[in-house]
Amino acid sequence: MSKSKSKPNSSHEIIFVGRSNVGKSTLIRSLTGKSVPVGRRPGVTLKPLHLQFNDLLITDMPGFGFMSGVKERKQDIVKTKFVRYIEQNKDNIIIVILVLDAKSFAQVVDRWEGRGEIPVDVEMFQFLRELDIDVIAAVNKVDKIKDIDNVMDGVAVRLGLLSPWRQWLDILAPVSAKKGDIKAVTVLIRNRIHDLGRDDLLKWIK
Repeated sequence: MSKSKSKPNSSHEIIFVGRSNVGKSTLIRSLTGKSVPVGRRPGVTLKPLHLQFNDLLITDMPGFGFMSGVKERKQDIVKTKFVRYIEQNKDNIIIVILVLDAKSFAQVVDRWEGRGEIPVDVEMFQFLRELDIDVIAAVNKVDKIKDIDNVMDGVAVRLGLLSPWRQWLDILAPVSAKKGDIKAVTVLIRNRIHDLGRDDLLKWIK
């Protein structure tokens, strides 16, 4: 296993994307037992960060949305690089994990849509599916909510999926990375790796 800020060579890549402070790095640590560098403030990481396990690459993309202390023009540059990275590495990407905050996702989406704008989370989900990239929405911090089914139904609808959410168990995964309750997403990732015929890589995913 190696840790790198530059892009290492790899034949298979799992990418984690999401807004700042939704728990991407915590989820990666729970899944792999290894840590990626974490900024002191939300949104300060502006380049992809990598963990490499043989020819499997785990990539933590910069958090989109709020970027602390970063000018709007710089944010636009980061977003452009973000999209370009996905497009350039499409052939090697096994799956993209879109991490959402179970507690705030609905409010954020509704606020954006109330202004007549497409929420960045929803736009990213649609962008990945249009590129025919396998994407899982890891709905994090479910330990902070009481009615999981109601919240997950809301997530499904806002992502353009029909409720009830349980018909999308191959796409929607409720987790609590901080509590180590990540089985829903772990199973989906391991299934994808198995389908590739690369069971040798399963040892890197808990």
